[in-house]
Formats: sequence, structure tokens, C-alpha cells
Amino acid sequence: MISKQKKEEVVSELKDSLKDAKSIVFVKFDRLKVGDVNSLRRKLQKENVGYSVSKKTLLKRVLDTKGIEGELPEIPGQIAIAYGEDLLTPAREVFNFSKALKENVSIVGGVFEGKYKNKDEMMSIANIPSLQVLRGMFVNLINSPIQRFAVVMNAIAEKKG
Repeated sequence: MISKQKKEEVVSELKDSLKDAKSIVFVKFDRLKVGDVNSLRRKLQKENVGYSVSKKTLLKRVLDTKGIEGELPEIPGQIAIAYGEDLLTPAREVFNFSKALKENVSIVGGVFEGKYKNKDEMMSIANIPSLQVLRGMFVNLINSPIQRFAVVMNAIAEKKG
């Protein structure tokens, strides 16, 4: 059992950690090896995403102070949170990590733009490509008609020449 003083410290640390977070992902983890946890933490840290494990009651206490809209989704089992100032990165990185450990790590919900989201909503957010990938897709989309035009012009030139 945790002392009242220790609980207050944990709540204070969580409040500080989540102060600037624009996105929070609730991560369910079961029987995760220490090496896997460390690997996940390092991967998230590279992307400026925080990761913390806490008792659900203390986490709920902190979330209640943030004025989040909607209803907290059910968060079964052991829960960790991944959070960051970027809206998409926490969900995307946890999802990418969970591909290798499907039975041990999964997204069960989260907070996005100040609203609680359920598992399905957070999974759809996790599948949004990064800005760099989206830019590449956009350039490819714009370039495609130009390429086709060039191919047609080349075919016409070859036919006449």
C-alpha cells in the first residue's frame, strides 16, 4: 500500500508531466519483459513522447483536474500512459511498437484535443501518417498528372518523329 504522501508525490508528478500534453494514450500492457519496456521507453523518448505507469485511481484523479470533455473509456488491467505535445506521435508510436507485441501491448483509449476517445478512435488516430509521409503523398499526387502529360507528349513525339 502506498502512503498518502507518496500518492501526493505521484499525482504531482503526473500533473507536471501532463501539463503541456496535447495527446494522451492509455496503453494496456500485460507480462511485458523489462527489456521490452526499456525499448518502448527509448523509442518514445526519441520522439519526445513521455511514458509513465501509474495506479488507475491516481491517473483518474489527475485527469479529472484537466477538464477533459466526454467520458473516460474503460481502462482494464495494468495501464500506462504515453503523452506528448504532438497530437499524433504518442498514438502512432505506441501502435507501431504494439505491432511486434500484440498480445502484450495495446491501445485502449486516450485523450485527443481535450476529449476522451475510445479504443477505435485512438486506433484511427494512430493510423494517420506522419507529416513527412503526407507531404510525400501530396507531392506524388500533384506530380502524377504532370508525369502522365509528359508520357503522352513523348508518345506523340515518337509517333510523329
